Amino acid sequence: MEDLTGRRLVVVTGASSGIGLAAAVDLARRGDQVVLVGRDPARLQAAAEQVREASGERPELFRADFAVLDDVRRLAGKLREAYDRIDVLANNAGAIVLQPLTTVDGFELSIQANHLAPFLLSNLLRDRIGRMVVTASGAHRSGVLDPADLNAPLRRYWPMRAYGTSKQANILFAAEAARRWPDVPAYSFHPGVVRSRFGNDNRLVALGMRILPLRSPEKGAETLVWLAHQDPERLVTGGYHIDRRLRRPWPKAADPQLAARLWAASADAVGIAG
Repeated sequence: MEDLTGRRLVVVTGASSGIGLAAAVDLARRGDQVVLVGRDPARLQAAAEQVREASGERPELFRADFAVLDDVRRLAGKLREAYDRIDVLANNAGAIVLQPLTTVDGFELSIQANHLAPFLLSNLLRDRIGRMVVTASGAHRSGVLDPADLNAPLRRYWPMRAYGTSKQANILFAAEAARRWPDVPAYSFHPGVVRSRFGNDNRLVALGMRILPLRSPEKGAETLVWLAHQDPERLVTGGYHIDRRLRRPWPKAADPQLAARLWAASADAVGIAG
């Protein structure tokens, strides 16, 4: 693990539990100034206390619900007001959605919370970001992304297909960001199957998550922390990583033309210039 420049500012979304919280604790222990973003105020406060106990410093907190794009716009505005530079933006927030749900913005919830919201946030902070790390998943193998129809998963809904589609989008987004923003190194990674709050709303899924041989959040966060600290000259910008190693995702997540189409469709969906 390289520690490049000492103390840096790292914004971690989805930081109130799981991988995000574990990464925030680790980064804070290393001396970074961490900023926690989450949806639930009570869990955010509890997460902040864990970071304070680990590092001796209480992190700044920002609340945002990624199921509401106006929340993302407000979050970006507040972060811009608070910080002239964000050394690392860790786009970690995500969810598996167990039934077909449409957001107030008109999109299937998985694709919005897991892809469109971080896509919008990253674009709105683009001139502030030093590097970007995106939490993807090996579940991208089940993705069936069609940029021309981001709501396609709503028809004949299957949770893992919808989730996999959003994770496919994560990998393509990081690769296309690296191409479009050569001054902002961007990486995606698979954390492994991690013991977290995923699926807690479904008793069968929650039981399965307890029975399966799962990784701890701390183990799952290792690659995120590594990508946040490693010298960019030793990494391949736009690359997909597993266990701190560069890996090639499935072809459906490694298609540059699909990545470009997704970027254009995503920009149109969230109302920004493509």
